[in-house]
Amino acid sequence: MTSAKANDSIGALRRNLDAGSGAAKPRNIDVSPLIDSDGGLIDRSIYTDREIYAQEMRRIFARSWLFLAHETQFKKPGDFFTTFMGEDPVIVSMDKEKKIRVYLNSCRHRGVRLCRADAGATKMFTCTYHGWSFDLAGALQSVPNETAYPDTFKKENWSLIEVPRVETYKGLIFGNWDKNADSLEDNLGDMKYYMDAMLDRDPEGTEVVGGVMKWELEGNWKLAAEQFATDWYHVNMSHASALMVLSPTGKGPKADIAATPGRQHGSENGHGAGFPTHPKSRFDAKMVHDYYDYDFLRERLGDDAVEGPMTTGHATVFPNFSYLPVNGSIRVWHPKGPDKIEVWAWILVDKSMPQDVKDAQRLYNLRTFGPSGIFEADDGENWSEIQAISGGFVTNSVPLNFQMGIGSEREDGTYPGQTSELYSDAAGRAFYRHWAKVMNTPAWHETN
Repeated sequence: MTSAKANDSIGALRRNLDAGSGAAKPRNIDVSPLIDSDGGLIDRSIYTDREIYAQEMRRIFARSWLFLAHETQFKKPGDFFTTFMGEDPVIVSMDKEKKIRVYLNSCRHRGVRLCRADAGATKMFTCTYHGWSFDLAGALQSVPNETAYPDTFKKENWSLIEVPRVETYKGLIFGNWDKNADSLEDNLGDMKYYMDAMLDRDPEGTEVVGGVMKWELEGNWKLAAEQFATDWYHVNMSHASALMVLSPTGKGPKADIAATPGRQHGSENGHGAGFPTHPKSRFDAKMVHDYYDYDFLRERLGDDAVEGPMTTGHATVFPNFSYLPVNGSIRVWHPKGPDKIEVWAWILVDKSMPQDVKDAQRLYNLRTFGPSGIFEADDGENWSEIQAISGGFVTNSVPLNFQMGIGSEREDGTYPGQTSELYSDAAGRAFYRHWAKVMNTPAWHETN
């Protein structure tokens, strides 16, 4: 059996296992009563209910485009990086033809984690349990004591399970378990315009520097993803002390900057981006700011992109990839249960930047949105506080308010797609509207 055929068998194998073991079929919950996106009300149980979380694994993470890594993490055949798609561990690697391939990080023999290193280079993936070895194309090559197996045992039937769809967008690598999913670019749609303000400033592209930072937070993954999609509203309150530190006077930004105008994009596919349009809304490292040729950028990206989504904005690609265009932070909110997130963050820079400018960007990133950054700590505290009290019976029965900006969504003639005011919950409503749609639609493994 080829890797492709092995992938085709995943759904059938699961159904057969369930039938043979007598295991109860998972209950699919109709989440429609929990999401009133038109009225701007969200049921808090979507952050705490374990059955809803399990359904997210089946219907959100098993068929969405999920960010895996950046192309510059792979330079030669054998380079690999281990990560997750939902809670499924995967190996991202470059094969001998320099093609990026993604495999389930589970040995086909007894199912132990095949590759335990975070990243590295190898010629073979060898299991430390019984020694089964797989090549860079996922094929089983070596089985200790193979003669003890029956004649019906064929190594070609036991290749690694391969993620069937792997596509990139301007250096970002995404994977999808659904072989019939829309293309990555079609899924991104209008969101590409907002992403380009970070990914397409340099004709040579981008690269990641400094490794991957990882830390855990108490909170549901949607709290983080939704905030990065929609919530500028919290900035002046939650980050007040950090804004004072960064302001020239030490008193915080001037009133016209604090109340900056701006726009917010909410996609029908759940993506979201918000950004100020005040000319001084750039609290990035001065060396980085001075490096940019803004006339060149206006010619390359357009005036509106430079004055909008290239500024101090925030964004999420549904479901769990977020980024901050000014300080070059890209991150994944890995779900680790309904009440825990593992954050993985990279620092993204333009390839053409001189080394001292790259260093300035990296240090600025660490000081602001690194694991102990002056802004990052505020956000994590908010999410953990929401989660900490959400188990209460009465607390969990009170709906949450997402009504800011209702009715303001429109085609504004400047920015692609539906946009709203910067101070709005429009992208949050779009995020949960799409979440509910996907949660209520059978996935590929339920219909094949």
